Amino acid sequence: MAGKARPDGILVPKISSVADLNAIANRLSDINADMSIRVWAMIETSRAVLDADKLAAASKDSETRLAGFVFGPNDISRETRIRMQPGRAAMIPMITHCILATRAHGLEILDGPYGDISNVDGFAVECAQGRDLGFDGKTLIHPSHIEACNAIFTPPAEEVAEARKIIAAFQQPENASRGAIQLDGRMVERLHADMAKRTIAIADAIAAMGH
Repeated sequence: MAGKARPDGILVPKISSVADLNAIANRLSDINADMSIRVWAMIETSRAVLDADKLAAASKDSETRLAGFVFGPNDISRETRIRMQPGRAAMIPMITHCILATRAHGLEILDGPYGDISNVDGFAVECAQGRDLGFDGKTLIHPSHIEACNAIFTPPAEEVAEARKIIAAFQQPENASRGAIQLDGRMVERLHADMAKRTIAIADAIAAMGH
């Protein structure tokens, strides 16, 4: 039914193997689901964490439609017996492992939801931690978290301004073929221009959702 509704994406729980991804792909193919529909895999089992690289590598096959992962801390906690404590220190190695897998294969990864809906401060702390660990966003279970989440994942205005400055510098004709330039007395590499484009894209996308 989800495929026939033509959503932007489908979040599939308990993905633990490439076979699981292929099964979803086959089902979507059977119902002639539009190829624009992307699949997001919930990483919430020990096997999924251990095989994160294999799962991410499956995205090379366009039939899987794999767009990225959503890290599921609650189910991982239940299966591994790692207690969910503020700061998630015991879970950070697994988080980093999954983030590295997505980056190696050009995918996105979202942090799991924060369960204590009324704890606004706790949510903000965990949201900021997820951003700093490298998550591309956070999944939410209550609308009261939307504003705080958007604020935390929106790059600061000064960072966006600096990003625009870097891009403008590399767009100068004299810098077109250069891999590195000097800007305001410091060296800036072309990779910083790529990072700057992403910073601006994130800021613009979040701003657009607010209109």
